[in-house]
Amino acid sequence: MTKLSVNVNKFATIRNARGGNNPDLIQVAKDCEKFGAQGITVHPRPDERHITTQDVYELKEVVTTEYNIEGYPDERYLRIIEEVKPAQATLVPDSPEVLTSNAGWDTIAHDAFLKETIDRIKAAGVRVSIFIDPLPERIEGAAKVGADRIELYTEAFASGYFTGKEEAVRAYANTGLLAKDLGLGVNAGHDLDLNNLKYLKDQLPFLDEVSIGHALVCDALYLGLENAIQMYRRQLK
Repeated sequence: MTKLSVNVNKFATIRNARGGNNPDLIQVAKDCEKFGAQGITVHPRPDERHITTQDVYELKEVVTTEYNIEGYPDERYLRIIEEVKPAQATLVPDSPEVLTSNAGWDTIAHDAFLKETIDRIKAAGVRVSIFIDPLPERIEGAAKVGADRIELYTEAFASGYFTGKEEAVRAYANTGLLAKDLGLGVNAGHDLDLNNLKYLKDQLPFLDEVSIGHALVCDALYLGLENAIQMYRRQLK
């Protein structure tokens, strides 16, 4: 079964826009799990424009499913991982000023840095996933530096879905199979929604997890949070 991890960054963005604690991020995470989410994802950026460092530690006390913390592996992030010990650390190559993750790791150019980082995180007993583009040589690089999983960066798939879904998914299906052959787990995320998620799952039936935030929150505005989570879960069956 492919697990649905709900990225709760957007709820924190709404909260931060007005100050105070509405919506209550802790209650949101608990409700997401109650409504069927099989994981909670956060991305605590240094500027704390959505998830704060305090959020990360408070969520650790209530999340009962898989807790996934994304981020660029600077010393701040690594210290959080070592102290919180989530189920999974997802490494992204973002610089602090970017709006959202917009590229995967070059696992060849950054092999030494990634290997050292991954060894340190795994020493804390945390699974490591690398955010990555669907390029065979970079998938092979992910295996060489010791990653447990990859997270396929699916923006290109989502952008091409309506104009040619077979072509849009081809690189993902091929590199997903390569990753499995190399012993890597396969996650996916970015711009996945109720239109394209089932097709991606059908082409990559071995997907371990998808992380979805923005689209799910937008759907929840119309459908309600419980209904939206259940609809995403149905796409993954």
